[in-house]
Amino acid sequence: MKVLILPGWHASGPQHWQSEWVRLHGDRHVEQDDWIWPKRGDWMARLDEVLLTEPAPVALVAHSLGCQLVAAWAAHTQHAVRVAAAMLVAPPDIERPDTPPNVVSWRPIVRRRLPFASLVVASSDDPHCELDRACGMAGDWGSEFVDAGPRGHHNADSGLGAWAEGRNLLARLIARAGAG
Repeated sequence: MKVLILPGWHASGPQHWQSEWVRLHGDRHVEQDDWIWPKRGDWMARLDEVLLTEPAPVALVAHSLGCQLVAAWAAHTQHAVRVAAAMLVAPPDIERPDTPPNVVSWRPIVRRRLPFASLVVASSDDPHCELDRACGMAGDWGSEFVDAGPRGHHNADSGLGAWAEGRNLLARLIARAGAG
């Protein structure tokens, strides 16, 4: 099954586990036109465009703002049936007062149940989202929830490398979705 990698704001640099997965597993990194001033509608359209070039079903692996992309996209697309599962890592709380102006336009958080199997992985010390808020998003999205402990924002600064534990979580999710 093809895995589409959905980075968050500012993309995922070369030391990020998402970039490692592209190198190690042949996953496809979904490029966006603007990583600094992202427009939700543009990102949603790009996801549709890429999704339609891959044989279904696919798995989505989102980080940070990419998680909010999946939620917003799933609520509006006609192509959600092409997705078997989504792993949503470190969803940011974009409704906080300290949200950067670059992503304020993504408000409010779309809280509709996702139409495919999903898993939210969050840290107890993520500077961009309190654990209870991440757990609430998971509940709203109908996602399984994993408290990963103190891992920061699950980015390159977290020192996860290729994050084998995350890959195992993805394999379990795909199997649970019956698409493995």
